[in-house]
Amino acid sequence: MRLMLIDDDPRYRALLRHHITCTWPEARIVPYNPAVRGPLVADFLAQGFDAVLLDHSWEGGDGCRWLADLGARPGFAPILFLSPGDDPALTAAARDAGAFAVLPVRKIDHERLIALIKDATLLQAEAQANWRESAAGREAQRFGGAHIPGYRRARKLASGSVSDLYLAESIEAGEMVALKVTRDARRADGVDQTFERFLQEYEIVRSVRHPHVVHIHDLGVTDDYAYLVMEYFARGDLRAQMRRGALNAARALRYAREIAEALDAIHQAGILHRDLKPGNVMIRDDGSLALIDFGLAKHQALKMEITDKGLIFGTPHYMSPEQGHGQPTDARSDLYALGVVLHELLTGAKPFEADNPMAIIYQHAKAPVPRLPAASSWLQPCLDRLLAKVPADRYGSAAEAERALDAALEEAIRLECAA
Repeated sequence: MRLMLIDDDPRYRALLRHHITCTWPEARIVPYNPAVRGPLVADFLAQGFDAVLLDHSWEGGDGCRWLADLGARPGFAPILFLSPGDDPALTAAARDAGAFAVLPVRKIDHERLIALIKDATLLQAEAQANWRESAAGREAQRFGGAHIPGYRRARKLASGSVSDLYLAESIEAGEMVALKVTRDARRADGVDQTFERFLQEYEIVRSVRHPHVVHIHDLGVTDDYAYLVMEYFARGDLRAQMRRGALNAARALRYAREIAEALDAIHQAGILHRDLKPGNVMIRDDGSLALIDFGLAKHQALKMEITDKGLIFGTPHYMSPEQGHGQPTDARSDLYALGVVLHELLTGAKPFEADNPMAIIYQHAKAPVPRLPAASSWLQPCLDRLLAKVPADRYGSAAEAERALDAALEEAIRLECAA
């Protein structure tokens, strides 16, 4: 049994957990704090849960509005609404809004709570079985040409030359995920490069478990299509965050430090990212960052090379001089890209702009590092080291860069407090 509990009070969550596990010791009760994480993703139907327990209110939130939203979603799991009392009008309104049942929150009736959960579990099991066998259910489990049981397709997020990316709901994980599927079926003559890329990306990310690196849930092959399942970030990427407005020095340095932490983790695992940019840095619900997209990454322990020697790959605005000229790269190339991102976080602009990619690559190699505005000019030495033309002049490792950014963050906080 798996239940979702939407509430911000840890003491009340513990009390409910006690009542439920007295009857079902193995029950999984997944807390969701709406005050911290915000609204549930619009496509989420809680199909991986037997029921959802929804509190009537929390600091800054209204459970009745949430009930109206969730109850209107076709196929959403049964909702047990935790009301402030036995008000018949409120109970009737909650049922009209889609609540499966209403339970007073102040004094928990154990027997009634258990009975309602049992009824909701039976209802959900029947609804899910019918959905899986329906035409709509079968269609919702198709991702391009691939049929992938256990995942409900919500919508397509993006299309690339190699794969399509979908937003899907994982029944097993009980959450929304990003599902990447190869666009073409595997050839009859064996495993082609597309499949090799999927396998390499999976092997690379699986070797790193770090808070600031994307979590990979699953890799599979179905109907001769490969698919990769990873965590989904409803808040979008760092680029979208930057579009919302300028960042102060402390916020920019916090982000840069977290990216440096992620780079340190992958570098210690023998991985070079080679495509660090704001669009490949995602924001979790709690505001922390996660590095994604290892499609161009290089793992020293893996034989396969995605790109040929001497080939220029990556995004020109964020390429180190050596990467832009097809020369050998190491961890310090990722640090150069971090410097570009930091400059953009601090100023809202990329350090080098031009009408064509080759002109940008030329500037990375030859043009002087741009000067920061007066307000953040004290960070110029740190930026100069990250954006040094010669790798030997940069920080020697992501860990060293992280320490420098941490010291700069302390200074930024001190200056903010003194202002």
